[in-house]
Amino acid sequence: MPRKKSNTNDPIDQSVTLAECAVRALVAAEQLGVKQKPVQDFPLDAAERAIAADLPGLSATLKRKLKARTGTFTVDDTASIVLALAGSLLEDKQLQRIKLLFGGRKLMDCLQASVVPAAPGKVTGRKSRPPDTVYQFKITLLGARPAIWRRIQVPECTLDGLHEHIQTAMGWTNSHLHQFEIKGKRYGDPELLDDGLKDLECFDSTKTHLRQILPRTGKRFAFKYEYDFGDGWEHEVLFEGSPPVDPMAAYPLCLEGERACPPEDCGGVWGYGNFLEAIRNPEHEEHESMIKWIGGRFDPEDFDAKRVTKEMKMGLPDGRNKR
Repeated sequence: MPRKKSNTNDPIDQSVTLAECAVRALVAAEQLGVKQKPVQDFPLDAAERAIAADLPGLSATLKRKLKARTGTFTVDDTASIVLALAGSLLEDKQLQRIKLLFGGRKLMDCLQASVVPAAPGKVTGRKSRPPDTVYQFKITLLGARPAIWRRIQVPECTLDGLHEHIQTAMGWTNSHLHQFEIKGKRYGDPELLDDGLKDLECFDSTKTHLRQILPRTGKRFAFKYEYDFGDGWEHEVLFEGSPPVDPMAAYPLCLEGERACPPEDCGGVWGYGNFLEAIRNPEHEEHESMIKWIGGRFDPEDFDAKRVTKEMKMGLPDGRNKR
């Protein structure tokens, strides 16, 4: 399916790009043991420091450092400021966004100079090289009426990587066990699915790549993904083929979809139906308790492909990233 080229002026795209670069720099710094290394020539001037000091996502210590206009900043400090800038790009007015973006780029150059020389690979503010292969899937939550679904494009990865993409695309929180069922075989993480059922064979999803299970012809192919064995959220994963790689895109992507993800632990598809009935009817005996449980308003029609793409790029909520 054709896709519009990424809009470099879109605050969401700008925010995601800055956040991705900061995270990659932190990962490289952690591996090299240089997170607490002072950066050379911290680049923000007095006015930019004042703007950064007001960012809501910063720690009190960093705010004091920025306001003091003296002292050194570490790689960890600088990356934290970039992440706070990235978050604020989604909220501030246009002129302020321009200032934040300019400051963020200066900080990324500073991070690059502080981390890259010692790193085996480069950490840059540019998008990484396009993947060789991209797969398109339609993920549909089985039994939900009206349908809850997402259409995503992901680069070559393991089944465990696909699990992460499904979790973030759908809106789950990776709080429960999962498994794939493909041509009658079960795939999952053996460390998580070690339930003592020795006769129930499980193939390792952390070592099984998509290219090993998808048709080489590109023919449509469906298999099942189950999440939370208690609530039993079953999904159809429909492989729709390998579209041409867009060199301007940063994968993974959510192209389209419909409706919000059900709340975790609401009792599966049937429980979700009861939940919706209760929150829609003020006279329902469980209305108040359900509203309190969900923490306020819940819109079952809420969906935004750009927001979902950002969440897919950020990865799993609990940080268990095995890509």
